Amino acid sequence: MNDLAPLLTPEGRALLEEVRGTAPADELAVATRLRRDHPSDLVSAALGQARLRQRAAAKFAAADAERMFFTPNGVEQSTRASVAAYRARRLTDLGVTSVADLCCGIGGDAIALARAGIRVLAVDRDPLTAAVARANAEALGLTGLMQVREADVAEVDTAGYDAVFVDPARRGGRGRVFDPEAYSPPLSWAVEAARRAPHAALKIAPGIPHEAVPPEAEAEWISDGGDVKEAVLWFGTGAPGAVRATLLPGPRTLLGRGLPDPGVRPVGRYLYEPDGAVIRAHLVAEVAEEVGGGLVDATIAYVTADELHPTPYAAPYEITDQLPFNLKKLKALLREREVGTLTVKKRGSAVEPEELRRKVKPQGPNAATVFLTRVAGAPTMLVGGPARPPEGP
Repeated sequence: MNDLAPLLTPEGRALLEEVRGTAPADELAVATRLRRDHPSDLVSAALGQARLRQRAAAKFAAADAERMFFTPNGVEQSTRASVAAYRARRLTDLGVTSVADLCCGIGGDAIALARAGIRVLAVDRDPLTAAVARANAEALGLTGLMQVREADVAEVDTAGYDAVFVDPARRGGRGRVFDPEAYSPPLSWAVEAARRAPHAALKIAPGIPHEAVPPEAEAEWISDGGDVKEAVLWFGTGAPGAVRATLLPGPRTLLGRGLPDPGVRPVGRYLYEPDGAVIRAHLVAEVAEEVGGGLVDATIAYVTADELHPTPYAAPYEITDQLPFNLKKLKALLREREVGTLTVKKRGSAVEPEELRRKVKPQGPNAATVFLTRVAGAPTMLVGGPARPPEGP
């Protein structure tokens, strides 16, 4: 069922309430029972919506997800609510009170903007998607601040708005799109729309090449709970050319200072694994300076130091052993240490973590972390565990 309207009727809403939380294993029995009294396609739509709501709970607060409406693509492409709320706060800090949200999808970003007190025009050209965004505004009581329009974004006049937000579609018929000019609409169009507005934020894939960032934009890479979620090109922030990595929750923001690449040095007692947003933003040098360290290899984003300097921008590990890559030696070491719980991390190695665990067969009561990487160009295994700050007196 591609028409949302039947689910918005009293019968549809009653069905949605009845199938809420249905486990996959129970769907067939529930569908069979409900089809005795309700149209088959409406039952299927309600169960499908229940599945989408369960999936959406990973991105939206559960209380919101249970009331909202979704499409499969909408769940897949929606911004996580915590990230959308962070962006909305940045816009309010800039004094923005109205935003044209172009390519709004099911309305996740527009919802965060409206909840921040910003008046939003949410635009999407797909009729079903626009209908879902409109239903979500109503379900969450945001219709006073959130207007949804079905239209081609190229035909929308944004002159009356303080800011433009654009989230181009980055998936095509063959999956994820990596070329910014293959976005829908293309990044070049979004940049021109941003240049015409007092302020703008363009959500893009975190893998965007730095050379593709317009010189007048500020580039920000955002992670949430350690997972890199997106990059944002900001216009009108007063910081052209700035680069930052922001870690949520927090937020904690690391600003680029244009430092040269840190040098390579021997592996010290501690290894620091920078957050993915820090790596994407090319700010590993800032972390290395903060902890007084250097790189284990010129091409690897692991920082090593002799002392422990806690930082929110990198996870510290205490290294106990450094071995040339050799599975037999690693297996013997783990057996000697009675390691049964083995965490495998890799950077610059073709070996898959599950393959390594299968071959070394860890057994025992202890835990360890092994890093498969390169040290000064040589395949290397670094063994240790999460560093703990020294206990006070």
